[in-house]
Amino acid sequence: MTEHFAIKKLQSGGVMAARYGLALNLLSIGRLKFEPYEVENIRPLVVSSPLLRKPLKRLGETRLAKSIGIAEIAIGGMVSAGRWAPRVSAAGGLLAAGMFSITLSFLATTPEAWHERGREPKLSPAGQFLIKDVVLLGASLITAAESLRSIRRP
Repeated sequence: MTEHFAIKKLQSGGVMAARYGLALNLLSIGRLKFEPYEVENIRPLVVSSPLLRKPLKRLGETRLAKSIGIAEIAIGGMVSAGRWAPRVSAAGGLLAAGMFSITLSFLATTPEAWHERGREPKLSPAGQFLIKDVVLLGASLITAAESLRSIRRP
């Protein structure tokens, strides 16, 4: 096995892990949005978000949570389409990137994301929950790029 071949296999395995790990996260987290305790868990995030103010007012907390869950499940399904439907997967990756960009904005809009004591800012448990979305944002972009690249191949 050549070094070049081994690196390609390693990259391919990483992309596959990113794609299906991302899809599994989206499907699992989306499913949770139908549980009453998850509506409570996301309340501080959505009530503080200027981006979700209008949908929250229009739908209420429970219907907004379910709508987010439906979107997460749909995007997870799109991402998982991978090689079978690369255009769908690319769109899912880009939608996921947008979604994780919104959730990362909660770090700036949610007071509960930070501990207020001490000289330097420190993430609270809510902030620690949100920071993982940086990795999921990266997985979304990798997935979208890989899918777009596979569309262009002959």
